[in-house]
Amino acid sequence: MAVAIMLAMPAMAQARSAEVSMHVQMRFDIGASDLRTAISQFSQATGVQVVVAPNVVAGRRTGGVRGALTVRAALDQLLRGTNLIASMRGGVVVLTPARAVAAPRRAVHAGAAKPVAQAAAQAEPEAPRVQEESEIVVSGYRESLTAAQQLKRKAVGAEDNIVASDIAAFPDLNLAEALQRIPGITITRDTGEGRQIALRGLGADFTRTQLNGMEVMGNTASGMDNRGAVSRSRSFDYSLFASELFNRVAVQKSFAAEQDEGGIAGTVQLYSAKPFDYAGSKFVVSAKGQTNTNTSGVTPRVVGLASTRSGDFGALVSVAYSQIKSNEYGYRNWGWGLTKYGATNIGPEIDAATRAKLLAGVYQPTAQSPSTWYTDRRRLGITSSVQYHPGDDFKLDVDFLYGRLWDYRDDYALATAGSNPLTGASVGGTQVIRSAVIDDTNTLRAASYTGIDLRSEHHIVKNHTDFYQGVANLSWKIGDRLTIHALGGYEQSDFAQPVFDKVFMEAKQTPFSYDTRPRIPVNTYGIDLKNPDLWTVQRLDVQENAITNRYLNGKLDAAYDLGGGLTFKAGGAYKKFTNTGYTWANKVFHNVPANIPVPNGMKQLVGPDTLLQYIVGNVDAIYAYVGDKRDLTAANLQAGSDYRVDEKTWNGFAQFDLDTHVGDMRLRANAGLRYFSTDLTSSGHLATGSGFVPVSIETNSNGWLPAANVALDVTRNLVVRVSASRNVNRPGLGDLAAAGSITTRPNGGSLSLGNPFLKPYKATSVEGSIEWYMDRTGFASVGFFYKNMDSFISPSTVTIPYGQTGLPLSLLIQDQNASTPYDVSQPINGPGADIKGIEVAFQHDFTFLPGPLKHLGMVVNGTWFDGHQQGKVGNTFVRLPLFSLSKWAANATLYYEDKDWGVRVSDAYRSKYYTGLGTVGNVGDYIAATHNIDFQAHVNLMKGVRLIAEGINLTNEPIEQFAGGPIARRVVYTTSGRTFTLGVSAEF
Repeated sequence: MAVAIMLAMPAMAQARSAEVSMHVQMRFDIGASDLRTAISQFSQATGVQVVVAPNVVAGRRTGGVRGALTVRAALDQLLRGTNLIASMRGGVVVLTPARAVAAPRRAVHAGAAKPVAQAAAQAEPEAPRVQEESEIVVSGYRESLTAAQQLKRKAVGAEDNIVASDIAAFPDLNLAEALQRIPGITITRDTGEGRQIALRGLGADFTRTQLNGMEVMGNTASGMDNRGAVSRSRSFDYSLFASELFNRVAVQKSFAAEQDEGGIAGTVQLYSAKPFDYAGSKFVVSAKGQTNTNTSGVTPRVVGLASTRSGDFGALVSVAYSQIKSNEYGYRNWGWGLTKYGATNIGPEIDAATRAKLLAGVYQPTAQSPSTWYTDRRRLGITSSVQYHPGDDFKLDVDFLYGRLWDYRDDYALATAGSNPLTGASVGGTQVIRSAVIDDTNTLRAASYTGIDLRSEHHIVKNHTDFYQGVANLSWKIGDRLTIHALGGYEQSDFAQPVFDKVFMEAKQTPFSYDTRPRIPVNTYGIDLKNPDLWTVQRLDVQENAITNRYLNGKLDAAYDLGGGLTFKAGGAYKKFTNTGYTWANKVFHNVPANIPVPNGMKQLVGPDTLLQYIVGNVDAIYAYVGDKRDLTAANLQAGSDYRVDEKTWNGFAQFDLDTHVGDMRLRANAGLRYFSTDLTSSGHLATGSGFVPVSIETNSNGWLPAANVALDVTRNLVVRVSASRNVNRPGLGDLAAAGSITTRPNGGSLSLGNPFLKPYKATSVEGSIEWYMDRTGFASVGFFYKNMDSFISPSTVTIPYGQTGLPLSLLIQDQNASTPYDVSQPINGPGADIKGIEVAFQHDFTFLPGPLKHLGMVVNGTWFDGHQQGKVGNTFVRLPLFSLSKWAANATLYYEDKDWGVRVSDAYRSKYYTGLGTVGNVGDYIAATHNIDFQAHVNLMKGVRLIAEGINLTNEPIEQFAGGPIARRVVYTTSGRTFTLGVSAEF
């Protein structure tokens, strides 16, 4: 056992207490040297007695300390990067290594985060478990919370973190679900999983996502049209990645000049594991089986990590693979629209007043569809990292990540959408309405009919997304004051959907009734839906999609220590981004002059769980029997879908960082200015009076973005932050498209056009917070923010006859003409918008309780947001909440953890939020409030080995979607089941 020695015992210490002298301000000039020599110089200059074990100080070096600082701040700076902490014991300063505790899965690497001086002298001896930000080692859920708390405390701007086991050990199917527990983040869900995030009430397009320092983008697809289908947008689809691939996520809500512009809502930084996270070799394995109550069988979820170090070099590889089967089913309408009935389509049972309303037009649903979306999803992620760290002055990290997401979907629907349907703007065939319930909003809530043609749908989809990234980060300290940072990287995301095949069957002339007033609407059918003799082939649809994103990024910046806690930073970057894609489609109708009969052996019932059973077509068999092609070519291009967006951006910044003391208060701040210039080329096809023609449009956007952030440690436990900045957000990719896309349906359709001349969103933001830290037992914080957007892009929707769109009639489907009504949407630079909010967070270990209760703890956060936009419907602007904004959101986790076992239960709540503008007379699409409750429990079987049980969505929370704002016309009611997981993890 090493014997502690006293490096210096100056006589000055006899005259005054070290505790008092720590607050005295002095001027220091201690250069970079070995730590033993520097501590001796520090002690001689200050008179502070410093004690440390010889084996602890041996071999360590310091960057020195210069300038006018308090003794305490100088010691902080002297110890920066040494992995030592200082504590007061009996009037002397004792230096000890920060305790490194074995992590259950792996350590956390803070990546590109810049080191900040530790408040070692301000902390109690037991407080620091987080070491320097490039080496964070945690153990268990409590320790992960402590690590995240310390990172939040050290940041200058507003920041929240998830660390190591907080992701790895919580029951998160993907990265989106892990992020939902951070204050201010809410997620959208699809097929039983989280998909995209909204940060501080702003949608996914307003959040920039970076992986190991480089911006990322990736697309997937939803099985449901109401949720956007293929997500060709700037938003990052977090369902791409398993949460186990990452050991730290930082959500930076404030903007600094050194950050890339974009992401008005904030930046999500993802960090994968690095070999130098660990003291030596590390191997981790985890194997789990999972099942869902809406499906059958058990699917695997496995993770492996291997890391090794040899001298200055380290290498790591991790692999995560999972398969999950989900089945989301329930009731769905395709939408609500104004429908007029012909006089002969109104039965004699209808009274005169109701008849008059039906003749004039009522709002009714267009499908009344029991639907099922079955998904077999497989997710593979591979990370690798190589590090070369010959010393603290030079560090080179090279990281690679590959991810693949496979989706096989099997979807089913039954709707009143045959040849004599209840869709479109008029009812004029053999349909006869026999009873009607029309409320005071002119909404047809319930009705019964004869003469309805039903349509069933069977839809199979196969798609996959491949994601590749390679990025190198270099840090080189040249001399005592200058540090250079560089980044170079390339990434690509390829989405392909080669199979998208549908078979529509039709049953003609049936009685039918519906009632949308119950929470789950009720349909009644006058035929045996399972009788195959009643069904013939009506229509076949084939589609293929592809989307490619490419990023090329290079950055170079330098930081120069001016002394006195002041650092000057400057740098520049180049980024090239390209987005391309297309949709090939072939819609073949077989219902004129007669439907096609096929053998009953080619008909089947719905396979997975569903609200009710009915006949659908066997896709493979019917395509082969009818002889229609399923492999498309460019000749089947869907007009307006093959647009391309190219962006080339040059930017630069200058920023001052300050880390000093004002009296006894530590002051950290940054202030700077950023400039960007983006050249945009949008190419595709636009409509003219004579048809579509190719077009390429070039524009430029540029500007200056000032930013300032201040963090003041008012006391040892109290931190006050204030920030102000100017930032931009580039328009959505679809908004910028020099193209138009058309969606056809019987008796109507919709048309979406882009606008390459859109100006970027621009926002001025101010925010502040007060944070109280309770050493290792928790923290409490309250913060506010306000963002004013002076150029908010708004949707514009108008219903007009197709002939007024300027598009060729050749794009129409059978039985449509120039007078067919179409909903036409196009983005415009509308009036500005603003958003404000309050965030409250509290985390506490109940160590004050007696006995086993002291192992309890709680994490709670809540947010309130308010923000509105102006959307143009017809010729009128309407005021709606910002899309994806939930006015209220909250998370609560109650946990118990001791050395033998632990359990956690979490509830994520978000209030209703709007998803779209809607149409004339039907303004405001929204999703109702949700509660999602999850749990996790573990038992430590032996050292490094634990048994884990997890449950996700314990209450089988439904997704409920409505149209018409407060009128609440039901569109969707679905549930996706409960997911349970059982497995073992081990490390050695």
